[in-house]
Amino acid sequence: MRMRGLAPFLVLLGLFAFGQSAPQFSPPPTVPAGGSGGSEVPAGDKSSNDVSRLDLTPDATGKLSQEQMQALLRVVADKDLENDKRQRDYTYIERDVDNKLDGKGNIKSTEVRTYEILEIYGEQVRRLIEKDDKALDAREAAKQEEKIQKIMDRRKNESEEERRKRAEREEKEREDDRKFVRDVADAYNFTLIGTETVGGRDTWVIDGEPRAGFVPHTKEGKFLSDFRGRVWIDKDDLQLAKLDVECLDTVSWGLFLARLHKGSKLLLEQTRVNDEVWLPLHVAFKIDVRLALLKDFHVDGDQTFRDYKKFRTSARIVGVQEVKTDQK
Repeated sequence: MRMRGLAPFLVLLGLFAFGQSAPQFSPPPTVPAGGSGGSEVPAGDKSSNDVSRLDLTPDATGKLSQEQMQALLRVVADKDLENDKRQRDYTYIERDVDNKLDGKGNIKSTEVRTYEILEIYGEQVRRLIEKDDKALDAREAAKQEEKIQKIMDRRKNESEEERRKRAEREEKEREDDRKFVRDVADAYNFTLIGTETVGGRDTWVIDGEPRAGFVPHTKEGKFLSDFRGRVWIDKDDLQLAKLDVECLDTVSWGLFLARLHKGSKLLLEQTRVNDEVWLPLHVAFKIDVRLALLKDFHVDGDQTFRDYKKFRTSARIVGVQEVKTDQK
């Protein structure tokens, strides 16, 4: 699940955060690709970083060096980019519950919307299919179909020049992600606090606290010191399994000076699907935000994801179980 705007600061904090381990706990000497005891890179992973050579042996005090941390960050970042490509082969259902709160935290109103997530010519599209758990009426459904058709027509009639510019834009976004990784590595003091089972899989649990004196090298990096978080990294795949982030101070951004207030939180969970890809499973957030000169908005949201299907083959995945299918 790729997020732009302010959201990457939250998500990427955990996705690429893996740093110094605490003396009382040590990671295994190496992280073999494809799981413990294995030596092959997982199917579809063409990362230039050889995971089987990733040495996570701690020093005498139980810590990892800066060089080890940077090597691991590069591997995780490259694996995420590969995972992003595989995500494009999947569709799924997203159900959003947004609770608008009053100043005391009581629910004033609730809105439920359900979307089908589609991939059209490489572009992820959300098609609204239900409101408050009820199917759309004929008029609303027709509008959604018209929206999808317009996107398909636009891409179908895309010129070579437009396609080239879009590819360049996507590559720039990937490069920006790589640069942001370097800022994340410098912005926090990381502590490996132990291991935990998430979704039936073993993970490392890592805390990240802002590092004093951090100087960002990217425009997005200036926000990092305003967040702290805990991340769960899958041991076998080196992919994000879970992320919990909190805003430590008021953050202002954008042309119209939107403000995200202290105490805003985000919880993200992902699941491994079909033995080849990590997809969103659950997102929960509590946000206090002020937009320009408008009043403050207090929102408590919950997103769940289900019914994963492989889009470009006949493969079908039931629920969030790992299912191996014969692809034709």
